[in-house]
Amino acid sequence: MLEQRGAYIMPSQKTLAYSQFLLFLLIVFLSTAVLSSHVIQKGDIVSVPDVSGKTLAEAERDLAQKRLPLQEKGIEFNDRYERGQIISQDPPAGSKIRVNRPVRVIVSGGSELVEVPALVGRSLEAASKVLGEGGQQRGLISQIHTAQYAAGRIIAQEPAPGGQRIKRPTPLNFLVSQGEIEPRYLMPDLIGRKAGPCLSRLKELGFKVADVRYSYYPGLDPGVIIKQFPPNGFGIAKRSLIALEVSR
Repeated sequence: MLEQRGAYIMPSQKTLAYSQFLLFLLIVFLSTAVLSSHVIQKGDIVSVPDVSGKTLAEAERDLAQKRLPLQEKGIEFNDRYERGQIISQDPPAGSKIRVNRPVRVIVSGGSELVEVPALVGRSLEAASKVLGEGGQQRGLISQIHTAQYAAGRIIAQEPAPGGQRIKRPTPLNFLVSQGEIEPRYLMPDLIGRKAGPCLSRLKELGFKVADVRYSYYPGLDPGVIIKQFPPNGFGIAKRSLIALEVSR
C-alpha cells in the first residue's frame, strides 16, 4: 500500500481554469464599479464661475451652464459697482461644488452717495415716487397755508438741491402747501324760512347745497325748511356741503 498521509494532491486543470475565470470576473467587476463611481462623482462636481460685476440675468445664464441655481441674498450700496451688478458671491469663484447647489449673491444698489433731487413745486406724491425709485427716504413733513402754491405742492426741501451729494439713506424733509386760507362763515338759522329764496341766496354767495329732501310735516305749508345741516352757528367754508329738509 502506498502511504497517503502528508501527500500533496495537485488540482486538476479544469478546476484551475475555473478559479482563474472567477478571479478575472471579480477584477473586472471591481474595476467597473470604481470607474463608474469616479465618472458619476466627476459629473456631479463643477467649478463655480466668477459672476461678480455681472447683472443677475448674465449670472443666471452662466450658472445655468454649470447646472447651478442663482439665489439673490440681498442688496447693498457700493461705490465700485453700478446698480444691479453683483458685488459678491457664495461660494466664491473657483470653488468645487455639486450641481444644483445654489450660488448666493449680493447685488449693488448703486453708489451710497447721490445728488439731492430738486423737488420744489412738485406734488408730495410725485416726490415720494422719485425718492423711492432712487432708494432714498422721505423725512419730516410740515405744512403751511400759502397762496403761492396749490395744496399738496412742495414749497421747500432740506437738504436743498444744488449739486451736493448725500448718503442715500439720508431722509429729505419737506414743507408742503395747504393752499390759500379759506374764509370761514357761521351757518345761519334757516329753519322756518322759505326754501326757494334761501337756496337762491346760498347759490348766489357761492355756497354748495348738496342735498335737498322733501318730507311731509303737519301744519306747515309746502316749501318750508324743517331741518338743516350744518346746524345754526356752525363754522363753514364755501366748499362745505349743506343739506336741507323741506316740507311738501
